[in-house]
Amino acid sequence: MTPKIPRVRMRDVARIYDALEIGLIIVDREGIIIWGNKYYSQLAKFDIRKYFGQNVRLISQRGDVELPNERTMIDIVLETKQCLSEVVIYHTVDYVITTARPILNDEGTVDYIVYTITNYSELMQTQERLSQSNSHILALETHLQNLQIKQSLGQDIIIADKKMYDIYGKALRLAATSVSVMLTGESGTGKDVLARFIHQNSPRRDEKFIHVNMATIPQPLFESELFGYTPGSFTGASRQGKEGLIQLANNGTLFLDEIGELPMDVQAKLLQVIQDKQVRSIGAVEPIPVNFRIICATNRDLKQLVREHKFRLDLYYRLNTIELTLPPLRDRREDIPLLATHFLNRYNQEKQTEKYLSSDVLQVFYKYSWPGNVRELQHCMDSLTTLCQRSTITLDQLPPEMQHLAFEETALSIQGTGAVTLKQSVELLETKLIREALARCATAAQAAEELGIDASTLSKKRKRYGI
Repeated sequence: MTPKIPRVRMRDVARIYDALEIGLIIVDREGIIIWGNKYYSQLAKFDIRKYFGQNVRLISQRGDVELPNERTMIDIVLETKQCLSEVVIYHTVDYVITTARPILNDEGTVDYIVYTITNYSELMQTQERLSQSNSHILALETHLQNLQIKQSLGQDIIIADKKMYDIYGKALRLAATSVSVMLTGESGTGKDVLARFIHQNSPRRDEKFIHVNMATIPQPLFESELFGYTPGSFTGASRQGKEGLIQLANNGTLFLDEIGELPMDVQAKLLQVIQDKQVRSIGAVEPIPVNFRIICATNRDLKQLVREHKFRLDLYYRLNTIELTLPPLRDRREDIPLLATHFLNRYNQEKQTEKYLSSDVLQVFYKYSWPGNVRELQHCMDSLTTLCQRSTITLDQLPPEMQHLAFEETALSIQGTGAVTLKQSVELLETKLIREALARCATAAQAAEELGIDASTLSKKRKRYGI
């Protein structure tokens, strides 16, 4: 007998939403606020209930709310009908990201817009709170089918972006099969992490995962590394011979990273191995049966390589049964604060430090293009936790290209004040930096040292700017 499923009474829905530690506002297509929860009021420091029945655009006109651009989020969402995430600054100490998601009807027009407001400052306290808050962030923005994905990810795979959830959902379904998978995307997007995820959720999870990076193998050694060799099969060969990486992956998963670097002559032999399910070492007479699952990855355009006759078409179709393309980090900005916090916690634990990121740094991280993707973010956090001598990592600790971005943002805000001369711009920027340093430091002497000037110079500038 099928058990009776309990139902939530509608009058209790508001109580449930009020219990969430994530801000929530619901508006209609005209922007009229239908409802908002208590957590949003706590986060924004004003009572959202006073705005019920009014237009949500009025909130952006408050003096204590700053939007990242002149257009309101609702106007952009109504025009694009796409989900939008932006950093909205409330005059509190918290770092806040607001996501506006349109609810479309059968005709494709917007019926409602749901705002979810996340306080990422709370995520930076401990690893435990990171995990709990991550679940809260995703509670209203993911569907029930993501539950299995979240349970399979583990602590080392940090994603919040919907596109990434879709990719990992497909990967989870593919893991149960033996089809070959091609992972594409820019360097540093996490193709190796996704490949290992597929292996760890497959029936081969208890067997070996052999990661072969083609870009690190010298071209003359490709054949001997992949297929192995028998004793004395060529000059310089080991007397004991060597088992090839393909044979090592028997019953497990063979991950061929940077597959586009494989020479044409070795491509033909690899194709034969895949077709025959057996490998013949250099110098061997009899082939050895092998059974492995193959996953490949590349940041190159294999179709273009095929057209240029640098990659075999038959091998391409053998390897590319299913293709998953990972988006660059700049196209999944919701993941940036989570990843930054994840790496910060990891390196704090490894180096026995207790560093924190300032809200200004997180805003720069959110807007930076990250050409090196997740790998660049990880290396950046490693460097910052190593070199920063203070407990709080601030803008002056960032690499030059990120400091330049912060300067451009400040310059744009200065232009908005009507100050257009170089002298006035420099004065406004100096005022901003001095105020921030004084707010961070216990004494003026410490602030001067942080700014790289002597105490008397700082005193003169404070008097000059009235700080």
